[in-house]
Amino acid sequence: MRSNQKKLNLRSALALLIMVVMLFSGGPASAQDVAVGQAIADVLASLAVTSAQDLDFGNVFQGVAKTQDQTSDAFSGIFNIVGATSAGINIYMGLPAYLALADGSDRLTIAFGTTDGTIDTNNTSPSTVVGGDGWVDIDPNNIPAATVIGLAGQTNIYLGGRVIPAVNQKAGAYAGDVIVTVAYNGT
Repeated sequence: MRSNQKKLNLRSALALLIMVVMLFSGGPASAQDVAVGQAIADVLASLAVTSAQDLDFGNVFQGVAKTQDQTSDAFSGIFNIVGATSAGINIYMGLPAYLALADGSDRLTIAFGTTDGTIDTNNTSPSTVVGGDGWVDIDPNNIPAATVIGLAGQTNIYLGGRVIPAVNQKAGAYAGDVIVTVAYNGT
């Protein structure tokens, strides 16, 4: 009887296995379809910034502060930014707190006000278009994040400032670095 029971269990298990195999492998194949899509990206033109002109205060007298307007074609600091048209950029300006003689023996205080910078997305001369379309006065210490590359693929920054010499300021040629850093921001 035990051998009959074993045979019956084996037959039941085999029958169950056959039913499962038939259930999942038998019958007509269902229709299939395939779609092919693409992953795409446009790599932006490289971003470059150049110093086109130094901020130049010219001759300065001891004890007499001198302001240089950012709208002067001849004396304002000018930086050109070239990149992908209409791309959003972040701009940071590292501005000096003072200018120094080459040998470091004396310092000349320099200050930048909240309207000592201008951004031009139309790439025109500052003396002819001040306040026109594409011009935005900025605080060079806090440049807005909404800055874009102009439609011609270029944006210019114009920089002015004020030097404040002491009454006993040492005579000589003073200089300090203005560092402009730009990066795409993905907008």
